[in-house]
Amino acid sequence: MLENPAALEVAAAIIEQDGLVLACRRNSDRVLGGKWEFPGGKLEPGESPSQALVREIHEELGVHVAVTGTLTTDDTIVGSQIIRLICLRAELLGSRPEASTDHDDLRWVRREELPDLDWADADLPAVRLLTREMTL
Repeated sequence: MLENPAALEVAAAIIEQDGLVLACRRNSDRVLGGKWEFPGGKLEPGESPSQALVREIHEELGVHVAVTGTLTTDDTIVGSQIIRLICLRAELLGSRPEASTDHDDLRWVRREELPDLDWADADLPAVRLLTREMTL
C-alpha cells in the first residue's frame, strides 16, 4: 500500500431529465469494464471540477452540459489508489447523448432502479444518496 497516496480527482455528472438519471456502462476493454458509472473523468492540472466535467462530457458523450450544483464528494480506495469522486449535478444543453467513447451502454433510469445496476465502487455513495433523496 502506498504511503499517503494523493487522491486522483475525478468529476462525474449527475444528469437528470424527465425523472430519469443517466448511467453509463464502461467498455469491457477498459479498467472496471462492465461496471456502471456516472459519466465524467479526471481533472487536468489547473482545472476546476466544473471545467473538467464540461470538457469530459463533451469529449465522451458529444454533448454540452451546464453544472448546476454539487451532489457529493467521496473518497474511495480502489487498489492502492484513492479516487476522489466529485459528483456534480448537470443539465443537458441540447439533445440527449446517443453514444460514448468510453461506454458501451447508456441508460436513463429512475432513481429507484439505480441500485439494480452493477456500479463501480467509487460511484456507490452517490447512488445511495440519490436513492435516499427520493424518500425525503
